[in-house]
Amino acid sequence: MNQWSSPCYTDIEMARQRERSTGRSYRQYCAVARGLDLVGERWTLLIVRDLLTGPKRYKDLLAGLPGIGTNLLAARLRELEEQRIVVRRVLPPPAGSAVYELTEVGKALEPVITALGRWGHRFLGTRSEDEFLSANAYVLAMRAAFRPDTAANVTETYELRIGDQVFDVCVADGRCSTSEGQPGGADATLKMDVGTLSALLHGQLSPKEALTIGRIEVEGDAAALERFVKLFALPSPEQFLRA
Repeated sequence: MNQWSSPCYTDIEMARQRERSTGRSYRQYCAVARGLDLVGERWTLLIVRDLLTGPKRYKDLLAGLPGIGTNLLAARLRELEEQRIVVRRVLPPPAGSAVYELTEVGKALEPVITALGRWGHRFLGTRSEDEFLSANAYVLAMRAAFRPDTAANVTETYELRIGDQVFDVCVADGRCSTSEGQPGGADATLKMDVGTLSALLHGQLSPKEALTIGRIEVEGDAAALERFVKLFALPSPEQFLRA
C-alpha cells in the first residue's frame, strides 16, 4: 500500500457516512478536509501522539492527557477504533491488560504530527506553571530533533526513566528509535523528571549542572548524558522567534 492509498474502500465509505450523519464533515472532496473529518476533533491528535511511543492502557492515556475527562477519552478511542486508526488488544499473561495501539494507518500520522510540532514549536513562548509537560511528547520530539551527523560513530542504548515511565532510546548507524518500554541491555540509564528533560534538551540546563544539583541520576557510562543531549537537543522557542 502506498502513502496515498486507502486501507479499505469500505472503511473509508463507512467513515464518510458516519461523519456526515453527525454533521461533523466538511463535505469537501479534498484530502485535507477528509483527513480533518477523521482526526480533526479536539484531543484526537494528542491521543495519536502519545500512542506513537507505544501501546498504552486506558488509565495511562488518561493520566497523560489531563483535562480530557474519562467520557471524552472513551469516545475518542471508540471513534479511532471505528476508523481503523487504533486497535484495542489484550496483552498475553502475566500482564493481561487491555491496551490501545496504532494500526499502520495510525502510524502513518507520525510525519503529520512531527510537521505540526515543528510548526507549533515557534509559538510555545514561556511555559506557564499550569501547563502540563508530557514525557510522551518529548520522547516523540526527540525523533524529529535527532542529529544523524552527530551520531555517525555512536551505537548506544539509553534507558530513559521519566517519573514512572520508562523509554527505550536506541542510536545506531546514524538512526534512532524511541519507544516506551524496558530496553534489553542499556549502556546507560538516565533518571530525571520531565521538567529536567525539557531544560536539558532546550539548552536551559547543562548536563554538568543537572548532575551537580541532583536533578538527574546516571547509571552506567557517565559520559552518556553529554552524548544524549548533543544527539537530541531541541531549538528553543526564542530561536524560532529570532529567525
